[in-house]
Amino acid sequence: MFLKKIDKGPKGGKVYSYYRLCESIRIGGKTRHNNLLNLGSLESLQPDELKMLANRIEELYLGYTNHMFSLVSTQVEQLATKFYQELREKHKVALVSTTKKVVENTDKQIDDIDFERVNLKTLKHDEVREVGAEWLCLQAIEELGIAAFLAGTGMEQEAIHKAIALIVSRAVYPASEYKTSQWMQSSTALTELIFGIHKPISYQQLYLSGDSLYSQKEVLEQHLCTKTNELFDIKDKIVFYDLTNTYFEGRKLGSELAQFGRSKEKRSDCKLVSLALVVNAEGFVKYSKIYEGNIYEAHTLASIVDALAINTSLSAKPVVVMDAGISDEANLKMLKEKGYDYLCVTKAKLKEYTELKTATQPVEISDKRGHKISLTLVKTADCEDQFLHIKSEQKAVKEAAMNDRVCVRFEDELNNLHLSIQSKGGIKKIEKVGERLGRIKERYPRANKHYTVEIKHENQQATSLTFTQKDTTDAKQTDGVYFIRTSLKESNEKILWDIYNTLTEIEATFKVLKTDLNIRPVFHQKDERTKAHIQLGIVAYMLVNTIRHKLKKTGINHSWSNIVRIMNTQKVVTTSFVNDKNQVIILKKCSEPNAQVLEIYQATKYKLKPFSLKKFVLPQ
Repeated sequence: MFLKKIDKGPKGGKVYSYYRLCESIRIGGKTRHNNLLNLGSLESLQPDELKMLANRIEELYLGYTNHMFSLVSTQVEQLATKFYQELREKHKVALVSTTKKVVENTDKQIDDIDFERVNLKTLKHDEVREVGAEWLCLQAIEELGIAAFLAGTGMEQEAIHKAIALIVSRAVYPASEYKTSQWMQSSTALTELIFGIHKPISYQQLYLSGDSLYSQKEVLEQHLCTKTNELFDIKDKIVFYDLTNTYFEGRKLGSELAQFGRSKEKRSDCKLVSLALVVNAEGFVKYSKIYEGNIYEAHTLASIVDALAINTSLSAKPVVVMDAGISDEANLKMLKEKGYDYLCVTKAKLKEYTELKTATQPVEISDKRGHKISLTLVKTADCEDQFLHIKSEQKAVKEAAMNDRVCVRFEDELNNLHLSIQSKGGIKKIEKVGERLGRIKERYPRANKHYTVEIKHENQQATSLTFTQKDTTDAKQTDGVYFIRTSLKESNEKILWDIYNTLTEIEATFKVLKTDLNIRPVFHQKDERTKAHIQLGIVAYMLVNTIRHKLKKTGINHSWSNIVRIMNTQKVVTTSFVNDKNQVIILKKCSEPNAQVLEIYQATKYKLKPFSLKKFVLPQ
């Protein structure tokens, strides 16, 4: 093998040079140069290193791990390895696979016999790639019928393959498109499983695939809702609605989507984008919508309700479960007018109410950690809905500790203000003292209501500040108490509590989206790309939840990040050696699943390997 320099460019203009890897062959008594591989410009190499590069590629091709001629630099070794892998991928010839054939209805296995006389000194392993998590996700994608659905929309086969690669990569390796492209190139067997050969995908192509998926948002969402209901026989009797937001990195000038608002992650310094989700009791997304970062939560429900009838499986309307931020009077009235029952947390504690079951004691239950909770059905005179009075011992302890903490801080601030009034050069003007006291009360509203503060002054000069704590006996009796409001006429307190308690499912959904699937933070500059980024996370989440739902049925409750860690122990290993015919034989083989991986495959009822063995030969 040798390098051939090619000069190319317009006449009289700048000439560009690049190199080809060639070999000399004889055809009809004449010598010809056979082009093996285009290597590019190789501007970083010195002239003497070009010859070393050609020699080193030939050594690797012939199966020699050690250098035969001379030591080469690290850069030459890296380039030689890269070009050797490209050369091998381009020119290898597939042989008959030696996979096992299983005879049906018997335990007997017949193995194809395939012996090779091998030079053990040429044996080497390379291109060890992750395959377990990717293979798990691809089988879930097939189960969800995503490829068939995309084909039905008119998408070409090549574009479908790239879209599936993008969805799987978001689930297995959630990163930017640029890093995802590098991961596909160097670390995973994903593209080989999808395309049949290892095929790099550029980050520009990944961007376009994300755009294509977002263009099918509405119909793809409906397809996944219908498919998951069919797979798991889900009835959608209860749905949960909530909003979350994620923040942007960057100034986002000119963006209509990115706005300052109240951040769930306490990132008030960053602009936000809001995501509204409707989730069923099994954790599957029924509908999603992306809003500006400063949207008021209660204003979003009306536009969501009309989509529920399309994406849920029941002819009867489901019960809508909401958090306190969404359940204002206007929204509850709107739900009632459209025939939806609802269940929500009240924004404020009820002061006047009567028990519906005066002859019975409160229902006593325990939470997952064994803490006692008492439930009582109550009603008010001015509302048709019924309320569930909930008192939690653990919540009462937590609220009392929080109150004690803020009271101590509030008193420290008041004492500091008093010392400032008493000290020489401190704040003494009554207006300034009043302003500072107002800021203290604003910072500690929880403590302020329990104190009486008095400022003594003479001639508009403050002389002292005193404060006394009010009687908090009544306040302590309401610690740990909150109320659930519902239009349901259910008289069993435990059933209402169980319905409300499953609201944690949507919180778990947000956690998986933000943490495991990495939709937080957002780095995209264009609003459409931001929407495509979030939508890709939702599609990947449906894939993830399909797998986790099957695992939960068998008692496996791993987080998604832990599932990926376990599945990544299964690899595809490429082994090459030189046989007695001086041929370079290449074997690709999947590693056997360990006990944890096998448990996941068995629980999901998926195949253990994408293939057992592939065999290739490199012609001389």
